Amino acid sequence: MRTRAGAATLLLAALVLHPGTHHSVRAAQLKGVDGLIRAYDAILEARFDQVDAELRKACPPAPLEACEVMAVTALWWRIQMDPGSRLLDEEFSEAVDHSIASAEAWTERSPDNPEGWFYLGASYAARVQWRVLREEKIAAARDGKQIYRALERALELDPGLEDAHFGLGMYRYYADIVPPAAKVFRFLLLLPGGDRKAGIEQMLRARARGRLLQGEADYQLQIIYLWYEQQTARALNILDSLRQHYPGNPLFLAEIARIQDEYLHDTTASLDSWRALLASAREQRSNAPVLAETQARLAIARHLDFLHQTDHAIEQLDAVIAMHPQTPYASLPLAYLRLGEAHDRLGDRPAALKAYRAASALVTTPDVHRIRATVSERTRHAVDSKRSEAYRLSLDGWRRLERNDILEAATALERSLELHANDPVARYRYGRVLQAKKNDPAALAQFESTIRGAKNCPPPILGMAYVEAARLLERAGRRDQAISYYRVAAALFGASADTQSSATRALTRLHAQNVRTPRD
Repeated sequence: MRTRAGAATLLLAALVLHPGTHHSVRAAQLKGVDGLIRAYDAILEARFDQVDAELRKACPPAPLEACEVMAVTALWWRIQMDPGSRLLDEEFSEAVDHSIASAEAWTERSPDNPEGWFYLGASYAARVQWRVLREEKIAAARDGKQIYRALERALELDPGLEDAHFGLGMYRYYADIVPPAAKVFRFLLLLPGGDRKAGIEQMLRARARGRLLQGEADYQLQIIYLWYEQQTARALNILDSLRQHYPGNPLFLAEIARIQDEYLHDTTASLDSWRALLASAREQRSNAPVLAETQARLAIARHLDFLHQTDHAIEQLDAVIAMHPQTPYASLPLAYLRLGEAHDRLGDRPAALKAYRAASALVTTPDVHRIRATVSERTRHAVDSKRSEAYRLSLDGWRRLERNDILEAATALERSLELHANDPVARYRYGRVLQAKKNDPAALAQFESTIRGAKNCPPPILGMAYVEAARLLERAGRRDQAISYYRVAAALFGASADTQSSATRALTRLHAQNVRTPRD
């Protein structure tokens, strides 16, 4: 998951100029660009095992320095896909330092060649992103100054070098939006100022006219639209375009799923996206299948637990543990931690403690998920046994209803409510049982109890409670109250798209009936 950088790094967080998938109007300025594009396509598609072969074909005719930057770019994207891991850091650091030295030597040999300055800026930009990730703020800021200097010189020599326009546009955008503290920091380092409007216009121009940076431009622009421009839909559209163009890279679909969860609070849509990623990994359509499957299963488990389906969450976590994955970083101890929490929620304390011990034994430094602290907390404080038994019975009752065992479902849910009378999810589930028993008034009472407990109810379940209650009210001839409930469900923040669509269709139907009634 991306996190907002500190004040200093905000200035530089998006100065990513590794060669991507676009080109300039004066394409001849970038020699051998077609081969570089093929190599960068392999990077964005996460076909990292093919990058070296593509670079050998690209250079020559492309300059050696261009392929060195490309090799660094491939390493950076591998890091970016699993940012918690430090396994590639040393290799990346050595490669990027060599790339910078090679590009600097080129600019010294040929100071009037804009391409040399372009690749020098690209080399520094690759290192900036890595230093920002590793919170090396001062070093990142110094590299940012070198990027600006190199790209400005490239454009002085050739204003048509559109990919360099993109890098400078990003700099100008970020330099304008940073907080005051970062502007003071920028001043101390003698970094140029910015212009938000001109910066984004320059980025969009480069994206439209360039050749080498299209994929990179799209990825960076969606960050800007998401974080700073509050245009979530536009960010999602860009990511979906990247996903369609590079279906083998799990990063793009994973980012879509995170935005659906964290920005739209649409648990159902996010769950569907993670399931799509899991299917891609299982069917070998992902070029990083282990990473994709592990990420997807961990996220699916989290969503299922949120939706009070902890038994199915455990199935996902058990699958992760059986894989014994090495990527993403710390995924195995995290799976054990989540497994322990799931068993605790279901009241199986021995199984929970066993999982916590396994998580503690496997955790490494850096502990990016705070597993040690969480395990310590969970181990010291046992869950409320009465609440966990009520939760287990509620889930058991729901599973029995799914199997059409209505009598046993009712028994389990009645016992659950005896232990925890104010559980809105159990009330909803019991309402569904009463619906199956054709007891509409009692079912309506349960759904309305869920609605009264809205603060403690997951929005997808709350939305379904509103729709089911509205249907019963409509059937009972209480049209005005039914319309009121449908309206809430149609606009409920966090309700599933299916629930909102059902409510909207019902409102349309009822409105049409109201229009016809006077004429009848």
